[in-house]
Amino acid sequence: MRMSHRRERNERLALRIVGLCFVALAAYIGYESIVDLIRRRAPEHSIPGIVLACVSLLVMPLLSRAKRRVGTALGSAAMHADAKQTDFCVYLSAILLGGLLLNALFDLWWADPVAALIMVPIIAKEGSEGIRGEVCHDCSK
Repeated sequence: MRMSHRRERNERLALRIVGLCFVALAAYIGYESIVDLIRRRAPEHSIPGIVLACVSLLVMPLLSRAKRRVGTALGSAAMHADAKQTDFCVYLSAILLGGLLLNALFDLWWADPVAALIMVPIIAKEGSEGIRGEVCHDCSK
C-alpha cells in the first residue's frame, strides 16, 4: 500500500512538472512570436530547418504512439501527459514548416509567428490542467 501511495505522489509530481513545461513553452512561444511581429523579423530561409521540421513530422507521431503504449501498460498518467507533449511537438513542427515554407515561397514573413500564436492558448490550457493534476482521460486514444 505504501508503494502505491508513493507512486501516486510521483505521478502527480510528474504531471505537474509536465504542466509547468507546457506553461513555460506557451510563454516562450507567445513572447518570441510577439517580438517577431513587432520587429517584423522573419525566420531565416533554412533548408536544414525545413528538413528537420519534416523529419520531426515523421518521427514525433511514432514516438508519441510508443509513449502512449508505455503509459497504458504502466497505468501512468504522467507518461500519457508526456505523449501529449510529444504531440504538441508534432503540431509545432507543422506550424514551423508551414511558416518557413510560406516565408520562403511567398515572402510572408508574418506567417510563422502568427501560426505559433494560434498554438499558445492550447498549450497553456494543457499546462494549467497538468499543474492542477487533471488527468487526460482520452490520452490512450
